[in-house]
Amino acid sequence: MTGKHASWPRTGLLVLLFVLLAVFALFPLYSLALASFKPSKELLRLGLNLKLQPELLTVKNYMFLFSASAKKYMQWYQNSILISLVYTALCLLLSSMVGYGLSMYRFIGRNVVFVLVLLVMMVPVEIIMLPLYKQMIAFRLIDTFSGVILPFVVAPLPIFFFMQYASGLPKDFMDAGRIDGCSEYGIFFRIMMPLMAPAFAAMAILQAMASWNSFVWPLIVIKSSGKMTLPIGLASLITPYGNNYDILIAGSVLAILPILIVFVFFQRYFVSGLTVGGVKG
Repeated sequence: MTGKHASWPRTGLLVLLFVLLAVFALFPLYSLALASFKPSKELLRLGLNLKLQPELLTVKNYMFLFSASAKKYMQWYQNSILISLVYTALCLLLSSMVGYGLSMYRFIGRNVVFVLVLLVMMVPVEIIMLPLYKQMIAFRLIDTFSGVILPFVVAPLPIFFFMQYASGLPKDFMDAGRIDGCSEYGIFFRIMMPLMAPAFAAMAILQAMASWNSFVWPLIVIKSSGKMTLPIGLASLITPYGNNYDILIAGSVLAILPILIVFVFFQRYFVSGLTVGGVKG
């Protein structure tokens, strides 16, 4: 048996293994989606399960979310979309510029800045939340979207990722841009940024997902019900006086859609961006 034919059983086993892992990972999503069509009393009686019972299924939960009675839910949804869009755009722009600068330019203190970026990556966010909260009070940004977004727009992980990715790009493009009279900012925006498209796509997915799912920091900063993000708003549905599990689960299913849409649009760049960004040269 040749080596090519001998590899087929191994490949088949790997495919089967990954299919089983995918099915196993999708079971919670299937259970959640199924529960979103069930009345609250059935959820309390049976809990989350994988059994399909057509006679119990209803779309009333979703109809309620889009009704006038659930206007707070739609407000939370809009708040999360706005915060995620602004945060992701600013984070990608600023972090890519910092990472690109550390990678492509040599200046005094460059190594110190790089070490500081690595040190900040090692510090858990929970440790710096109290100083950040005091800063937000001093800047009068409590209960504002700016207070949620600004502390994390220049993140160490995207900086490190963009630095690694940019280090694999040829500097000849920069020299050609200078010869053509392009400024340093023009070189970045017109030449280097398009070459870094896979890196931007990969980080767009990761940072948008991080912002969309963020819970602790928005919970600390936001005080008004009308300014709550979706995770905080959904958590507020569980109270000592009653639990709206049917609305909570249906709202959670809809909360998955934006991240799913972002991944569908950028997924073809995602793997290549992570792979190339993790290897220099």
